[in-house]
Amino acid sequence: MTTAPDAGLLAPGWAGSPAADATDDRALVRALLDAEAALTRAQAGLGLAPEEAARAVTEAADPARFDASSLAERARGGGNPVIPLVADLTKAVGEEHGPYVHRGATSQDILDSALMLVAARALEPLLADLGRTERALARLAAEHRDTAMPGRTLTQHAVPTTFGLKAAGWRALVLDARDRTAAVRSALPAQLGGAAGTLAAFGAYGAPDPLALPAAYARELGLCAPLLPWHTLRTPVADLAGCLAFAAAALGKIAADVLTLSRTEIGELAEGSGGGSSAMPHKANPVRSTLIAAAARRAPQLAATLYGSLAAEDERPAGAWHAEWEPLRDLLRLTGGAARDAAELTEGLQVRPEAMREHLALTHGLIVSERLSAELAPVLGRARAKALLTELAGRTYTEDRSLAELLAEVPELKGLDLTALTDPARYTGSAGALTDRALERR
Repeated sequence: MTTAPDAGLLAPGWAGSPAADATDDRALVRALLDAEAALTRAQAGLGLAPEEAARAVTEAADPARFDASSLAERARGGGNPVIPLVADLTKAVGEEHGPYVHRGATSQDILDSALMLVAARALEPLLADLGRTERALARLAAEHRDTAMPGRTLTQHAVPTTFGLKAAGWRALVLDARDRTAAVRSALPAQLGGAAGTLAAFGAYGAPDPLALPAAYARELGLCAPLLPWHTLRTPVADLAGCLAFAAAALGKIAADVLTLSRTEIGELAEGSGGGSSAMPHKANPVRSTLIAAAARRAPQLAATLYGSLAAEDERPAGAWHAEWEPLRDLLRLTGGAARDAAELTEGLQVRPEAMREHLALTHGLIVSERLSAELAPVLGRARAKALLTELAGRTYTEDRSLAELLAEVPELKGLDLTALTDPARYTGSAGALTDRALERR
């Protein structure tokens, strides 16, 4: 018998996502049972258990036969869900082969291995969604390679840039997240050490070479073989924390820019299908970006808890290990949900070049003052050019005239093509070449 998974009523960022399915209580029970069955199979493969026992344990390890609510309630007795699970699985296997359930292992071996399985299963759709996001951004970057827009620094117009370069930058972050996540996924290890990480019990049960068992166990699970038992050597969890927090932040950068550029007063971008409001019928809220931004704000604190658990005492710790479980699952859920939302956001993102072009003119041409400083210095001298541009900058606002108009009245500048010099679209530097270079990365 099973219970309903956490539906995510207060977590629309990951509700209904592949990450939700991969991390709910049913998925965790499945992973725990997979870890137990793999252990018996690994021992059978090395002649430490009968093949019949391996088949019996594997057959009995059916998640539909186990009640997650009951396991959770009884976990309070020993501090983790493995203890009641082993009791239930042993009973389900039967008297003849029951003694081969969990033989030689400790609870942390099973739960750590199960959490690595859960992580592996959750990272696959996350990586797929990062791939979708990357491809959508590549298309946007190529399409808008030369679409000029205001570059903004410290919230203000700086110099012109292109939307293609902005999208290429987003894509670079997504690829960084993909590479980090893929590397962590490929290195997720099984855990097997016994009571204090010495593999002593396996030797006591007759294993001629206990060191062969962790590798056999890892093969059964589809995970990497650990160099050492890592009960208090928590590099795998720290690596997961790092790649997940980075991925959430990378996607959060995209969301932050979309939220800013889709404001009513700016309107340079819009989500393809905005969300509604319960009170204001006219609104089309940037919901995907909002949910990604929320995940990016939560992820660092969850990762901090996992990093804090690295300082774990003795050969197996009290509290440090236990503190990891929920933050790790939350991180997998949040980042997986954010990746799902980022794929939908970027695939449907609406770009409005006309608004970008309009905003380039908001400062009456002053957005190219950097260029004019360089171009006018040889004509007027550096000091005169600076003084003139400072004077005309004030006059553009007081007289509501463009910088090009005012420059045209300066006698020394009669021979210059002021229209070209003051056109923001002609001062995007190497934005196009940078975009091309960024798109070469696969």
